[in-house]
Amino acid sequence: MSVAHEIIPRCEPILYHDLLSPEEVKSVRAEARDFGDNHVAPVAWEIGHREEAVENFPRDLFKEMARAGLFRIPFSSDVGGRGLKHPAAATAALVEELAYHSNSVAAIVDVHCILAGHALKHASGELQQRYLAPLLAGEKIGSFATTEPNASTDLSVEAMQTIARWEGDHFVVTGRKRFITNSPVASFVVLLCVDGDRMTDLVVDLDAPGVRVGSPDKKLGNHGQLTADIWFDHVIVPADRVVGARGQGLKIALQTLTYGRIGIAATGVGMAQAVFDHSVHRLLTRQAFGRPIAANQYWQFRMAERATEIENARNLYLKAALRMDEGVAFPEPEAAMAKWYGTNLAAEIARDGVQIFGGYGFTRELGADGGRCRVEEVYRDCKIAEIYEGTNEIQKLVIARALFGKDITG
Repeated sequence: MSVAHEIIPRCEPILYHDLLSPEEVKSVRAEARDFGDNHVAPVAWEIGHREEAVENFPRDLFKEMARAGLFRIPFSSDVGGRGLKHPAAATAALVEELAYHSNSVAAIVDVHCILAGHALKHASGELQQRYLAPLLAGEKIGSFATTEPNASTDLSVEAMQTIARWEGDHFVVTGRKRFITNSPVASFVVLLCVDGDRMTDLVVDLDAPGVRVGSPDKKLGNHGQLTADIWFDHVIVPADRVVGARGQGLKIALQTLTYGRIGIAATGVGMAQAVFDHSVHRLLTRQAFGRPIAANQYWQFRMAERATEIENARNLYLKAALRMDEGVAFPEPEAAMAKWYGTNLAAEIARDGVQIFGGYGFTRELGADGGRCRVEEVYRDCKIAEIYEGTNEIQKLVIARALFGKDITG
């Protein structure tokens, strides 16, 4: 049995010929792969299997990612980023490579950079200096909040209950958000609020009076990604904490989540590739009836299908990211296609991987010798990718709207 997170031969260089990515994106991928192999892989099992707790947040790894400049990849040079010509494609490659070893780590970076950081690109220069600059340096951890106990897919004024009431020269925020990634360890949250008959994004310090962050949720998977509720009890927020302008909150949030969906698509590909590689290694090295399991035509054909699907999934997210890099704020339907296809594929391949490893694939750690299996972790982690940042059912609706129009689909 392969040990969880051991570096095994990768199939991607043999099967995947990247004709889409610009050279700078290929360079970022190589950098991220090297970082993942050397810094994420050695600690990934512990991150993925420890109970969700503030003290278990991977702070050392987070600081190492900051020192390596990984948080600067998505951003322009004028705010302290790397100033790449294709930041969305480079960021997607980054999170794919992180998810290959740990989807928890990829999710932390997704929310820190793609959601909180990307939303702050719409903020004033003063807010960027106060929040975005330390986010890029890893000095502050960012979070992003839209979901509520009774509002997630439906982000309408009627559904949401987090209210920002204007009182002369400041807002008073009351409400509750749910499943907010990084919140137990974050310094601030970019918060979507109802503001009269519209929505507004505010930056709120999580140590401000009236703010309370709950205990981390105990989840099926992604144990290293801490989520929790945030309560706002008449929190005073200065007027200068508005991101963009009043009333632009939903547009900014949806644009940010579209970027996030490309990132989640990439994490799906990373998880799928990891299980695929471990499974190929297992099929070649595990003997049954005097020959490798790979000698069975069933698995030959199944893995040929999966190899083709991974190729398609990676090309889809790259195409969506490159369109975003061309200035398309909502690169649909590619972003929706990429998110649905890549995350659905991760779940399907994870199920195959558990079957290939048999009892080992169903085991977190062997009592006899401490043996561990990577596919067990991915089997738990991959499900959330089909849910967060826009359920896969919503992605299909977005695709259907492109075909039939909103008047037909609703």
